[in-house]
Amino acid sequence: MKYLFVVQGEGRGHMTQAMTLEKMLLKNGHEVVGIMVGTSATRKVPEFFLRAVSAPVTEYTSMNFRPSHKNRKPNMVRTVLYNVFAFVKYFPSIRRIRRTAIETGADVVVNFYELLVGLAYMGRRLKVPCVSIGHQYLFLHKGFGLPLMKYPGHEGINVLSRINSFGSCKLLALSFNHLPDDPVRKIRVVPPLLRPDVLNLRNPDGSPTPAISRGDYILGYMLNTGFAGEVESWHNGHPDVKLKFFWDKWSEGPVKKIDDTLSFYLIDDREFLRQMAGCGAYASTAGFESVCEAMYLGKPILMVPSHIEQEINAFDATRNGAGISAGTFDLSALLEFSDSYQPNEKFIEWVNSAERIILKELTENIR
Repeated sequence: MKYLFVVQGEGRGHMTQAMTLEKMLLKNGHEVVGIMVGTSATRKVPEFFLRAVSAPVTEYTSMNFRPSHKNRKPNMVRTVLYNVFAFVKYFPSIRRIRRTAIETGADVVVNFYELLVGLAYMGRRLKVPCVSIGHQYLFLHKGFGLPLMKYPGHEGINVLSRINSFGSCKLLALSFNHLPDDPVRKIRVVPPLLRPDVLNLRNPDGSPTPAISRGDYILGYMLNTGFAGEVESWHNGHPDVKLKFFWDKWSEGPVKKIDDTLSFYLIDDREFLRQMAGCGAYASTAGFESVCEAMYLGKPILMVPSHIEQEINAFDATRNGAGISAGTFDLSALLEFSDSYQPNEKFIEWVNSAERIILKELTENIR
């Protein structure tokens, strides 16, 4: 079968999922005829993604979060107002998605949580079937068990999920654990899509290879660079603890070395994974993909959510034994938690079943 990918370009999670799924499909005799990635004036396609995929990559203008003045959290009011008033500039992208789906002869469009795909199917129904994939679809599942009063902003995510998956024949909800399917909402619960490079760090029986170790440093990843000041503040009080943080601040070059025990690295998937395999603990803003990678490699995690979606990720990951959640980068709490941390072995088994489960969903009953 022939597949066309359309990928939301915000963060690294959707792109690493696309990288993994392409390899999985090619390995099993299928073809990816193209990969479309949403970009903006402040967001470009990372080099690690272009190096990793085989299919031709094209860019289109897409919506994106508008940062707060401190660049710590997305400003949702600014985000909504900006994209509403700029909406007309997305019409060419919608038309381009529709045209590409037809011209490439794709049998299936795979939507990695891109809003414009739902709008493309909403405007005039495409005959090419669409499968939408993302962990956010799990929030729609009747059995997810989110404490609604504690997370009132979840309604906005669910509205976005319904719009971007409009016209999809299936919603593949990436999950930390198994749940029954929700046929009413067309939701199939599937394991996370972790890259082969991550999976190869464990043996076929799930045991770690020598590449995985508990080193003497804390690894971190932050999408919003405004958290850097918070990390530096903690570092000033604990200069003996080694910290290696990744960010996407291109203007600072490949590495910004603060001193002998704190450095900020430009995001690069190969180097990030190498550092992940050897770190003693991991701190992030609770992006689904990197939390899954840390869980798979048996690393205790501190999650500092920067918006409602990440707050829900942190809630779900915490109840699945991944780590702890906090409002700031309190690395002291992470070090304390690390002393009693035990990896979730069931999660490792669940991830290892991904290829069988996801291929079945992408090749059967697609209409």
